[in-house]
Amino acid sequence: MSHTRLHPAFTFTDEKLAELKRVAPEAFADGKVHWEVLKEALGEHVDDEGAEAEHFGLNWPGKRDARRMAGLPSTGALVPKPGDGINEDSTRNIFIEGENLEVLKLLQKSYAGKVKMIYIDPPYNTGNDFVYEDDFTEPLEEYLRRTGQVDEEGKALTTNTRADGRFHSKWLSMMYPRLRLARQLLCDDGAVFVSIDDNEVHHLRALMNEVFGEENFVGEIVWQRSKKGDAKLLARVHEYIVCFTRNTDAVLAEGVWRMPKEGADEVLTQYESFKKELKGKHEKIRGAMMDWYRALKDDDPRKAHKHYNWSDNRGLYFAADFAGPDDGRLNRPRHDILHPVTGKPCKKPSTGWRWDPEKTNWALGEKPPRIHFGPDETTIPCRKSYLNDISSEPFSTVFYRDGRAATLEVESLVGKGFFPFPKSKEVIGNLLQLATNGTDLVLDFFAGSGTTGQAVQELNAVDGGQRKFILVQLPEVLEDKHPGRKEGYKTIGDISKERLRRAFKKNKSTCGFKSLSLAHSNYTAWKDYHGTDAKALEDLFAAQETPLREGWSVEGLTTEVMLLEGFPLDSRVEVQKAFKKNTVQRIHHEWHQHALFVCLDKKIHADTIAALVLGEGDTFICLDTAIDDQSKLRLSDKGMIKTI
Repeated sequence: MSHTRLHPAFTFTDEKLAELKRVAPEAFADGKVHWEVLKEALGEHVDDEGAEAEHFGLNWPGKRDARRMAGLPSTGALVPKPGDGINEDSTRNIFIEGENLEVLKLLQKSYAGKVKMIYIDPPYNTGNDFVYEDDFTEPLEEYLRRTGQVDEEGKALTTNTRADGRFHSKWLSMMYPRLRLARQLLCDDGAVFVSIDDNEVHHLRALMNEVFGEENFVGEIVWQRSKKGDAKLLARVHEYIVCFTRNTDAVLAEGVWRMPKEGADEVLTQYESFKKELKGKHEKIRGAMMDWYRALKDDDPRKAHKHYNWSDNRGLYFAADFAGPDDGRLNRPRHDILHPVTGKPCKKPSTGWRWDPEKTNWALGEKPPRIHFGPDETTIPCRKSYLNDISSEPFSTVFYRDGRAATLEVESLVGKGFFPFPKSKEVIGNLLQLATNGTDLVLDFFAGSGTTGQAVQELNAVDGGQRKFILVQLPEVLEDKHPGRKEGYKTIGDISKERLRRAFKKNKSTCGFKSLSLAHSNYTAWKDYHGTDAKALEDLFAAQETPLREGWSVEGLTTEVMLLEGFPLDSRVEVQKAFKKNTVQRIHHEWHQHALFVCLDKKIHADTIAALVLGEGDTFICLDTAIDDQSKLRLSDKGMIKTI
């Protein structure tokens, strides 16, 4: 066993370098990458035409800096806000208020490969939109200034006007590092959906081709939000949802994506009721179904399935034509099919049968048979198409859903004017149905009004799932004229959380969320010194005697340690009652076989060391100044110990 010092200097780059070292160890020496050796190891896979060679792809001024932004380590930490969420002790859902690029970096170690679906609704770059400005070397410092947490005049966002010569470049530089980091969070069979409009959809497609791979492009969905619009030339009544997977082969291996046909489940429920009431007498069941269909209004989605009115021991079916297509072919199967009552050959369709003799014999041999016959041989037999077998269908790449319904939904919860263009929970719910199930994790790092969180809760209520969500929203300070200011809200995130609270209460749901916010890391940042002043160097070392910032909190440091050790934010944190003189927390999660024991008291007592029992793989973490060397050795015999 061993003792190490815990330090937050993990970066996304570290993980990728470790991956590269595993496949090409010969390219590493003295902790550095030797590029020429790496090129030799990669052989024919290296494009050796030189730096000036032209390549197909999307380029823009600032792309190199945007790529660098994804690799810079975070200088932030996530701090719990107890009492700001609901059902905090039992919930697995997370709401984070903070700059999303920083938050995505902080989630890398704990959530890499764990997210099943990402949905985002980023700024559309209309010329009036705001975009996140990421052109800085100290991300958190700039974030705090821009969001007004340091300078009261700081602004969270900057308008990106079309008059700006870097109009598209700014938007791409904002999106690129976030998508790069988001991809790392997706599991192999995960998918990402991005809402966008005409202003940047073409650039977004090219950008996502690069980040996710063109082979993982699934589709570009056209969402018609209204029937008419005002315009000088063309009325734009639609927007897009661009979909990519992390690995399309892995997604297909898990099964095809399907949506329930509207009204089909309700029809099947009614059928089961008639079947029980009429004791399985199929003629009576058919009559009852036909009467029930006739009583429905013409615009009722259940009525669209009225041709499913026949019944047998397998279920509700439609007697569908199985004649061959009228394509002029003369060699269509024309074998005899004998009527089960008269024993005579049934009438054949003029185009022959769709099925060959082998499949026909299989269908006749099934119990009950999968071929429907008329009263005698003078009627052409049909194939049985069961509603239960085709009650789902692919999601169409073009659909209509009135956008005003989403606005009315939010207005009913928090009031008018709070969110002018919220997303539809029904649309996001449909995407969730396609790509998730069970206990899957869903991420939205442009959370806006919190629609994704409500959609997750309502879908779980319908299908019994236990999906979890992580929502991230910039704490954009509300302008004085914003209606939320009158209600006492300070940021967009405040309203988003209130929307979720009211939606869950309205739905009588026990769903909840934990609330966290982005702040400075509890660790001090090392400051490089390149001068020759001995006193200045001595002062620099003196300032680094403790790795923690002044004013650090137990709650904040515990959460930071959790993430550094790869434990997610919904881990169980339990105070251990066995320890009398110290507060020891046990942190565990189903993703890990081992647990963390964390004590951040100023002194670790001998009684605690004696009573501590670590399982295989467990780790004990404490302050380095709280424990002497002899106690460190004693604990090292029990398991892994790390100090701060």
